[in-house]
Amino acid sequence: MKRILSFAILSIIGLNLQAQENEPVNYVNPFIGASTSVGDAGIYHGLGKTFPGATTPYGLVQVSPNTITGGDNGSGYSYEHTSIEGFAFTQMSGVGWYGDLGNFLVMPSTGRLNTFSGTLADPSLGYRSTYDKKSEKASAGYYSVFLNKYKIKAEMTATPHCGMLRFTFPENKNARIQIDLARRVGGTSTLQYIKIVNSHTIEGWMKCDSTGGGWGDGVGKADYTVYFYAQFDKPLKDYGVWSADIPADWSRKLEDVTSHKYQQRIADATIIKNIKEYKGRHLGFFTNFSTSDNEVIKMKSGISFVSMEGAKENLEKEIKNWDFDAVHQKARKLWNDALQKIKIEGGTRNEKTVFYTALYHTMIDPRIASDVDGKYTGGGDKIYQEKGFKKRTIFSGWDVFRAQMPLQTIINPSLVNDLINSLLTLGQQSNKAYFSRWELLNAYSGCMLGNPAVAVLADAYVKNIRGYNTDLAYKFAVNSVEKFGNGKKGYSTGGTGVSNTLEYAYNDWCVSVLASLMHKPKDAQKYNAEGQDYKNIFDPSVKWFRPRNEDGSWEAWPKDGRLAQGYGTMESNLYQQGWFVPQDIHGMIALMGGKQKVKEDLIHLFEKTPSNFMWNNYYNQANEPVHHVPFLFNRVDAPWLTQKWTRIICKNAYLNSVEGLVGNEDVGQMSAWYVLAASGIYPICPGNPRYEITSPVFNKITFQLDRQYATGKNFTIIAHSNSPKNIYIQSAKLNGMTYDKCYINYPDIVKGGTLELFMSDKPNRQWGKN
Repeated sequence: MKRILSFAILSIIGLNLQAQENEPVNYVNPFIGASTSVGDAGIYHGLGKTFPGATTPYGLVQVSPNTITGGDNGSGYSYEHTSIEGFAFTQMSGVGWYGDLGNFLVMPSTGRLNTFSGTLADPSLGYRSTYDKKSEKASAGYYSVFLNKYKIKAEMTATPHCGMLRFTFPENKNARIQIDLARRVGGTSTLQYIKIVNSHTIEGWMKCDSTGGGWGDGVGKADYTVYFYAQFDKPLKDYGVWSADIPADWSRKLEDVTSHKYQQRIADATIIKNIKEYKGRHLGFFTNFSTSDNEVIKMKSGISFVSMEGAKENLEKEIKNWDFDAVHQKARKLWNDALQKIKIEGGTRNEKTVFYTALYHTMIDPRIASDVDGKYTGGGDKIYQEKGFKKRTIFSGWDVFRAQMPLQTIINPSLVNDLINSLLTLGQQSNKAYFSRWELLNAYSGCMLGNPAVAVLADAYVKNIRGYNTDLAYKFAVNSVEKFGNGKKGYSTGGTGVSNTLEYAYNDWCVSVLASLMHKPKDAQKYNAEGQDYKNIFDPSVKWFRPRNEDGSWEAWPKDGRLAQGYGTMESNLYQQGWFVPQDIHGMIALMGGKQKVKEDLIHLFEKTPSNFMWNNYYNQANEPVHHVPFLFNRVDAPWLTQKWTRIICKNAYLNSVEGLVGNEDVGQMSAWYVLAASGIYPICPGNPRYEITSPVFNKITFQLDRQYATGKNFTIIAHSNSPKNIYIQSAKLNGMTYDKCYINYPDIVKGGTLELFMSDKPNRQWGKN
C-alpha cells in the first residue's frame, strides 16, 4: 500500500512539474528580434529592434541593457554589440526613427570613476563594459549578464512601475553604482535634478524635450519628464554627482550629443562630492563603497511620468522589501496569467517559443502611463486623475491598427477601450480635437501616415467595444479625416501620394461605418463615397495605381515600374502598396481585371519573394503595407493558397533566434500578425468584423474571452490531422455544424464555441469559395 501511495504521489508531482514546464511563460525568449543590425537585414530598416530586459505586461517600466545611444536603434540594444553602457529603466520596443526613452541608466563599476560611457569601438575609455555573451540570460521578467571589465554579475527584474537590480561584486575597495541621469536613446535629457533624501535614498527627475533629440531626433515632438525615487540596500556614505558644462547655445540633437566635442565635455565633467541637492544640464550620480568577494548589493527604483511623489508611492506599493527573487516570481506570474489568454497544443518547442514570445511582444504596448494612484500627465503637461480607464501611451498607429489592435479586441478588449479613451482625453486636453497619428507620452508626433486611430475606433465600435464617449469619438474621427485626407481632388499628391490616397480612402470608409451605425445617413453616404477615392489613382494604361501631380496628370512611369521603391509610396513600392483597398476588395479586383488575373498576379508576387522573407520588392513581410495580402487569396476563390503561404511565412519569417523577426517589431504588429495567422484567423479590414480563416500552425488554439465583452468563455480552433505537410483545409465545422466559409465573423468568435478544421496534404479547391 505504501508503495502504491508513494507511486501515486510521485505521479502527481511529475504531472505538476510537467504542467509547470508547459506554462506559457517558459516559452518566452526575449532575445527574439533583439537586433538592430543593418548588415544582417540587408536594408537600412534593420531587424526586430526589441529589447531583452525585464518588464511586465503593459508595464510602465522596462529594465534592460543598453548598448548604444545613437543611430536608428530604438530599443537602445543590439545583440551583436560587444559592450554595455548600462541598464535603463525605460525602453521602446521595435521602433526605428532614432527611438526614445532609455532613461535612468544605471551601471555598476569598480576602479576610477568615468563620467562618460565610452564608445562601442573602444569601451575602455568610459564606464561601459564588455560582457560575457555566454552569461547573458533573458526570460519573462528577468535579465542577467556578467560584466567582464568589472567582474560584476548584473541581474534585473521589474514590477509595473518599478525596477530592481541585484549586483554581485568582486572584492574591491573602490566599487560603486553610478547613474547617468542625462542619458536618453536618440539624444539626451536637457535638464536634470537630484536630491539625497536619506542615507539609502535619492530622488529626482530628468526633463526630455525635443531640443534634446529623442523620438525622430526631435521631429517627433517628444516632451516628457521621468521622475525617480531610488533606494540602495547599502548606505550612501561616499557619494556625489558629476556635472558636465554644456553651453546653453550648443545644439543637443543626436548628432551633436554623440560628437567627440560633446563627449569630451562629459568626460571632463566636474565631480562634486557629498552634495545634498543639485540641478544641471548634464548630471550623473554615484555612490562609492568597499565590497567583499561575491558581495550582493541591491538597488530599486520607482519610476513615474507624473511626479517624484508618484515615483515614491509606486515603489512603496510595489516593492516593499529587498526580496529580489520574490519580485521576479511575481513578474513571471503576471506574464504567465497574461499569456494564458491564448493556449496552444501541438507544434514543436521552437514553434511554441516563437508563438508565446510573439504574444509577449504584443503585450508591451500600449503601456500604462499612470501611477498606482491613477494620476497621469496629460495634454498641456497637466496632471489628471484616471476616471473609468487606464491611461496608456505609445500608439504606433500606422502599424498596429492592422493586427495588433484587432488581436486585442478578442483577448483584451478593455485595453482597446483604454487606448481610445487615452487618445480622446489627450485631444481634449491639448485642445486639438482630433486623434494623434503616432502618440508617445502625449506627443502628436505625426509619424507615418493616414488616420489609424479612426480605424481602431471603427473596429472597436463595430465589435460593440464602446466604453468611451462615442459622440466625442465620432467628432474626433470626422475632424481627423477632414484635417488629413484626400480633399476635394479625391487624391493626394507628393512623394507618398499613392500611400496617402489609399490610406485616407480607407479611413474615410471607417468613418462611414461609424456614421451608419450611429444613424447619420448623410455622413455615411459622404464618407462611403470618399472611401472610393482609391479609384482616382488607378491608371488603366498601366493597369495599376500610380501617383498624380497637382494638375491631375500622371507622374512619369519609372524604369522599374511598380517595383520602384518610394515611387508615390511610403516604405514600399506600388506592387506592395497597391493591394491596400481593404474596404472594397471586390471593387479593387474589378479594377485589376477580375479574380483570375488578380490570383495570377498574387501568385507571381509570392513566387518572386525570397524564401527568407527579408526586405525585398515583392511580398515584404518585413513591413506593414503587405500584411493582409496573403489573405487576399480567400477573396479570389483560392483559399488554399492563403493556407499555403501563411504557413510558409510563419515557418520562414518567424524563428526562435535573435534574427527571428525579418523587420522592425513595430510595437506589437509584427508579432500580432504571427499570433493571429498561426492561430488560423486574420482581419483584412479592421472596421469589418470578418476574420479570414487560414491554416493554423498548431493543433488546438483556445482564446480566453473576456466575459464583460463576450457571451462565451472560450473560442477554440482545432486542426485535425495537422502537420507540416497537412497544411490544407479539407472541410470545417463550427460548433458541430458543417461550415464552408473561408472566414468567420467576430460575433461568432465572442459567442464562444469551436471551429474544427480537417487538414490534408492536398488542397481542396472547392472549400471556402466565396
